[in-house]
Amino acid sequence: MNGAQALLRALLAGGVDVCFANPGTSEMHFVAALDDVPRMRGVLALFEGVATGAADGYARMAGRPAATLLHLGPGLGNGLANLHNARRAGTPLVNVVGDHATDHVKYDAPLQSDIAAVAGSVSGWLRHSTSARDVAADAAAAVAAARAGTIATLVLPADVSWDEIDGDEVEGVEHSDPPVVEVRQTRPADPSAVEAAAAALTSGEPCVLLVGGDATRAAGLAAANRIAAATGAKLLAETFPARLERGAGVAPVDRLGYLAAAAVHQLGAARHVVLVGARSPVTFFAYPGKPGDLVPDGAAVHEVVAKEDARDGVATAALEELAELLAPGTTATPAALARPALPSGPLTAETAAAVIGALLPEGAIVVDESVTSGLGLPGATAGAPQHDVLTLTGGAIGYGLPAATGAAVACPDRPVWCLQADGSAMYTISALWTHAREGLDITTVIYNNSAYAILRMELQQVGAASARERARALFDLGGPQLDFVAIAKGMGVPAVRADTAEGFAEALRRAAAEPGPHLVEAMVPPLVP
Repeated sequence: MNGAQALLRALLAGGVDVCFANPGTSEMHFVAALDDVPRMRGVLALFEGVATGAADGYARMAGRPAATLLHLGPGLGNGLANLHNARRAGTPLVNVVGDHATDHVKYDAPLQSDIAAVAGSVSGWLRHSTSARDVAADAAAAVAAARAGTIATLVLPADVSWDEIDGDEVEGVEHSDPPVVEVRQTRPADPSAVEAAAAALTSGEPCVLLVGGDATRAAGLAAANRIAAATGAKLLAETFPARLERGAGVAPVDRLGYLAAAAVHQLGAARHVVLVGARSPVTFFAYPGKPGDLVPDGAAVHEVVAKEDARDGVATAALEELAELLAPGTTATPAALARPALPSGPLTAETAAAVIGALLPEGAIVVDESVTSGLGLPGATAGAPQHDVLTLTGGAIGYGLPAATGAAVACPDRPVWCLQADGSAMYTISALWTHAREGLDITTVIYNNSAYAILRMELQQVGAASARERARALFDLGGPQLDFVAIAKGMGVPAVRADTAEGFAEALRRAAAEPGPHLVEAMVPPLVP
C-alpha cells in the first residue's frame, strides 16, 4: 500500500466518499489510487473553482464533508473564491492540495509557491503531511476538523503519496475513534444569554429576532415563528443563509435585505436585536456618508448563539428553549400551499419568478445566484411545495453552477434548479460539462440581461452614477452577445432559449420530464438600465 491509498482509506473511514477533483502531476498517485479504493467517487471538474464550489454544495445538502483534490498553490488559488463562500457558510470540507515531492522543493520549480499562506486565508485547520506512515492519521484528523464545521486543508507532497508502507501501519486508524483536533468546538447557548433575550423580547419595546445557521431549517424556523407570534417581534433570517428550508408546511421567514435601504426599513425602530446564529447586521460595503452598522441607533444587541456555533442543532435548540419560555404549548403557523398563476407575454424578471413559483417541483433544491434578476423569487415561491434554497454566503460570484453540481451528487433523488445570473455564470461555466458527464438532474436557468446589473446598481449606491460611457462599458455584457444555448450544447447539456413566459414555462416542463441536465436561457431586460 502507498500513502495515497492509505489516505483514501482513512477518508472513507471518516465518511468522506466523494472527491471533486482537478488534479495535476503531483496528484497522480492519488488519482491512481481511486482504482484501488473504488468506494471513493471521483468527480472531475474542469476548473478548481468548480471543484471547491461543488464540495460546498455537497456538504450543505449531505450534512457531511466531501473532499477536493487541487494541484499545488496555483490550483488552490483558482479554487479560493468558492472556498471563501464555504468558509462563510461554515461548510465542512476536506481540502487536499498536492505539493512537490519533499526533495524537489529545494529546486524552486516553476509551480513552487507558499501553499500554507494561500490556504491559511480560508482554512480553520491546516497540516502538511510529511510521511506516508502518518498520512492516514493526518487524513483522519482533517475529517474530524471538517466535521467540526471548518475547511480542513491537508497538503500532500507527491512522495508522501507514492512511498510504500505496510498496511498494518494504518489499519488501526480506520477503526479508532476520530482524533482530537484543535478547532473551535461548538458551544451551546449560555443560560444567561437566553434569559437576557427573553427579557428583551417581553420588554414591550420593538424587537427583531434575526436567525441564521442551523436555525434556518424547519425546526428552528418553527420555534422562531412561535416566539415572534407570542411577543410581536419581527422575525428575519440572515441575508444569505447557507441552507434555508421554506415553502408550504414550513414556517415562513423573510431574509434581511441586501440593499442597505431595504435592511434599514426592515429593522425599523427596533430597540432590541436578538441574534440566534446570525451576525450583527452590517452593510456589505462602505458607502460615502452612510453608516456601515445597520443596528438602529440606541438598540441593544443580544447574542444568544454566535454564528460560529450555529450548527449541529445548537441554534435550533436555543430557539426551542426560548419558545418554551415565551410561548409554551403553542405551535408554529406554516406557510400555506399557494402558487402564482402562470403569466403570459414577454419574459421579464417578474414573470420569470412567477413561472418558477408556479412550476417548482416538490422537494427541489434551489441554488440561487440570480442576483438582480431573482429579486422577485422569494415572494413567488413562498407558497411553493417544500424546498431548500442554497445562497451565496460569501458574496464571491461563480458559486451557483458548482454548488448545484455538489447538491445533485449529494441528493440524486431530488431535482436541482440552479437560478443563475449571466455574468457570474461565466466565472464557472465549465460546471455544465460536469453536469453532463455525471448525468446530474440539474435544470439551470441563465438570466441573460447582457449586463452586470448589480454593479450598475452599486454604481448608483456609491454616488458614482455620473460615470460616463467608458466606465459604464465595464458593466455591459452585450458586445458580443453571450449565447448560453450554444455554450451549453457545446458541453453536452440540452438547451433552449425563452423570451416569453409561455416559452419559459414549456422549457421548464420539458426539463422536468426528461432525465439529466438541461439549460434554459431566459432573455430578460435588466432591472437596472
